[in-house]
Amino acid sequence: MNVAVVGAGSWGTALALLLARNGHDVSLLGRDVQELASMKETRENKRYLPGFQLPPNITFLNLNEVELSAEMTILAVPSGALSDVTAHLEGAAGILVVASKGLEPDSGRLLCDVVEEVCPRGEVGVLSGPNLAVEIARGIPTVAVAAFKDTKPAEQVRDAFTCKSFRVSVSDDVVGVELAGALKNVLAIGAGMSDGLGFGDNTKGAFLSRGLMEMSRLGLALGAKMETFLGPAGVGDLFATAASSLSRNYRVGRALGEGKTLAEAVASIGQVAEGVPTSHAAIALAARYGVTMRVFEAVDAVIQGKIEPRDAVSILMVSR
Repeated sequence: MNVAVVGAGSWGTALALLLARNGHDVSLLGRDVQELASMKETRENKRYLPGFQLPPNITFLNLNEVELSAEMTILAVPSGALSDVTAHLEGAAGILVVASKGLEPDSGRLLCDVVEEVCPRGEVGVLSGPNLAVEIARGIPTVAVAAFKDTKPAEQVRDAFTCKSFRVSVSDDVVGVELAGALKNVLAIGAGMSDGLGFGDNTKGAFLSRGLMEMSRLGLALGAKMETFLGPAGVGDLFATAASSLSRNYRVGRALGEGKTLAEAVASIGQVAEGVPTSHAAIALAARYGVTMRVFEAVDAVIQGKIEPRDAVSILMVSR
């Protein structure tokens, strides 16, 4: 297939690499002209995914200078940048895959809804799972879920991505798969805080299990399926993100637990940690649906600078 991957960070580059290894013609689109030129010359993303050779069937294009018309377009940009990117998608057809994991910061809307609004002729869905970019680039085995309202585009995404190290299953629970991928980032920040504070595995296990219950309740209120939160896009992604030092969100949370400010924590990883903007958007979304989320409220209060990480744990120990 002819595939466009929008977003030349670590995640977008890893997906482009995977697709290229599967034999597709891939365009990797970004906005930093110098970085694109560097990748074209060195065949490597030295800033975000160093050490991996990018095959000749990947081309590098400036998002601001092209019209997107690929058979399949993968959106792998931070959630806060998606609205800007949709300006380049207006009226686009074909298969549009949201691989970003977050919520629209101001509205709390699901990202598939944002894309669908601009591209009513497109087949819009989501790809999500326990997918750390570096491990995908290394060819370490994992799985993902392609969720679309209709079976055909979901199967096409499955066929495009599936290989010996990357197995894709098909779902029609677009809301559940996308929401699970967004909310687990907030819980990963909380898990990192727990470790940074020096608490043990009991504490982190209790925190994550309670957080999983909360995000499941919100998902059900939005019409998602419980089985989605117990599968690879839910528990699988949560476990991978909340326990790995490769996870940006976990590292931000750990830095907060160790006493760094939010600005220092984010600066230390040099990339976007989606759980930071998602935490506040999730609280707003839960309020609209009348769902109480004490764990998410505690993490958000720390991110907003309202309380200290240790105080958040104390609050959770006495709240119902």
